[in-house]
Amino acid sequence: MTERKPPGVSFETWVDRQIRVAAEQGEFDNLPGAGKPLPDLDAPYDDLWWVKKKMDREGLSFLLPALALRKEAEDALEAALRAPSEARVRRIVAEINERIRAARRMPPPGPPLGPAPFDVEQVVREWRERRSPGGDSPGTGRPHADPPPRRSRFRLWRGRR
Repeated sequence: MTERKPPGVSFETWVDRQIRVAAEQGEFDNLPGAGKPLPDLDAPYDDLWWVKKKMDREGLSFLLPALALRKEAEDALEAALRAPSEARVRRIVAEINERIRAARRMPPPGPPLGPAPFDVEQVVREWRERRSPGGDSPGTGRPHADPPPRRSRFRLWRGRR
């Protein structure tokens, strides 16, 4: 017994024909990733998987404005303590303090803003201590190296002790 197709329905759709013709012409040969397992096939489903992949490919990240400012303040303090001159230390601290003050005038959405402006003189004092004759400093004949990481004496936001 042979099956009859309904009238008006072709056995091969237009899309099927396009795929068949392309395959016959070799247009699917040597495609990148062909014959390899799909990446992240076993990963749990995430509605925003494509957004995360795009951000990863573009080298982007996102933090809430208040958290981004905290991170920026920490990075600025580290940069100031590694700066080559006192003038550079003061400039770095002045720049981050201005950003902190601006954010305090107009708080961004998100968690409460915590970082307080840095005390410039206290940062300069710590910078000088790190450059003291007992440590590695330029001009002492010893090669300059970044000081070992240590906890700063500065509080970046309330509640941190």
